[in-house]
Amino acid sequence: PDTTPAADSAARPNILVFVADDAGWRDFGAYGNDVIHTPIVDRLSETGLTFERAFLTTPQCSPSRISMLTGKYPHATGAEDLHMPLPKHETILPTYLRREGEYLTGIMGKRHLGAPGNEQFDWYDPAEDHDYGAFSTFLDRARTTDRPFFMWVGFSDPHRPYTEGIIENPHDPDSVFVPPYLADTPATRADLARYYDEITRMDRNIGAFLDTLERRGLRETTLVVFLSDNGAPFPRAKGSLYDAGIRTPLIVNWPGEVEPGTYDGLTSVIDLAPTLLDVAGLAPPPDMQGRSIAAVLDDRSMPGRAVVFSERNWHDTDAHMRSLRTEEYKLITNGYPDRAFPIAADIGDSPAWMSLLEKKRAGTLTDAQAPLFQTPRPAVEVYDLSEDPWEVNNVAGTPEHDAVIDRLVRRLHRWRQETGDFPPTRRTRADHTDRVTGVWYRPEIPPMRNEREE
Repeated sequence: PDTTPAADSAARPNILVFVADDAGWRDFGAYGNDVIHTPIVDRLSETGLTFERAFLTTPQCSPSRISMLTGKYPHATGAEDLHMPLPKHETILPTYLRREGEYLTGIMGKRHLGAPGNEQFDWYDPAEDHDYGAFSTFLDRARTTDRPFFMWVGFSDPHRPYTEGIIENPHDPDSVFVPPYLADTPATRADLARYYDEITRMDRNIGAFLDTLERRGLRETTLVVFLSDNGAPFPRAKGSLYDAGIRTPLIVNWPGEVEPGTYDGLTSVIDLAPTLLDVAGLAPPPDMQGRSIAAVLDDRSMPGRAVVFSERNWHDTDAHMRSLRTEEYKLITNGYPDRAFPIAADIGDSPAWMSLLEKKRAGTLTDAQAPLFQTPRPAVEVYDLSEDPWEVNNVAGTPEHDAVIDRLVRRLHRWRQETGDFPPTRRTRADHTDRVTGVWYRPEIPPMRNEREE
């Protein structure tokens, strides 16, 4: 084979990161979906380390990707709203790898970082597609420079819109799983089936990248990471702080170095950048808010986080939502409870959303579906995850949970103070109500920075 020199030792592997666009954590065979066709991701899971309870810092695309690469919470990056570019003063993972570890760095496919982010890579494909010829060109450059590589691949699947016939054997709408917060209608099932199809296409594309590594004799010296930037593009998932919006598949695969298995500890993706630096033999910078969990790759008995934190800011609709999740509870605070639940624009056009609107008009919403339309919304939501894994029964205000809720609220407040979070004192967008969805948003206004505490 055409071999490309990789890292000098197991301490400096090549690193290849795959980022799905809007893929829910449940929607892979490796995570229990026995209908969807994901043989490549499933194989990565079977031969690698699968994190069972990994969480994102936000359920929004560009803030999530920037958070992963900075090792900081979105409000700390200065790019907390959708489409905000990385600020020029922020340093991201490839710069540290290139400067300190002599890595050749590249990015392909969907970037969503802005020019200050793209320019911190040695190489990027301006086509924003998945050109395996371009990947080979990048590997050729790595070979000629005799340097290990870091490649970040952002997929556009399974982001909307969806079309029929993108794979040879499409999923049967009658076989898909409909979460209880969605309306079980033919339109919703067809929508979910097309979403499954896009995940299968992405799975096939991941396989092509891995095949390229195999042909070049690089697979054994390359650490592969797979995860998603946020939840599925359906109501109460993408853009929400429920598990459907912030829980992600996370798989680490490094043949001969990371033993196959699972890890059940609570994990935050804010730890991804410092962990990859650690694996490369580099010390994470002190301003990263995440911490390395490289020890978990060798020892599955290591404890997970006691708490994971997430946030939702502007994304087609104005929002200021914060969450805290423990093993047993989820706490969500809504900064604008007078407004309806903030639905992203692509979801507002979806068949699944239209099916819910039809049920609303007919007065047939279930208890799991009705909260999407509740106005005003509760300022505080708390869910007992052991009893309510779908997070549909808000126990805030119930006397038997008062002590727990008080403790959770205090912990969330402390995190906000420690990380320099900003308050919801000023709405970031002018008032506009969509005539179809009834949701407040104004997508024609370019993103603005939220007002911050002095």
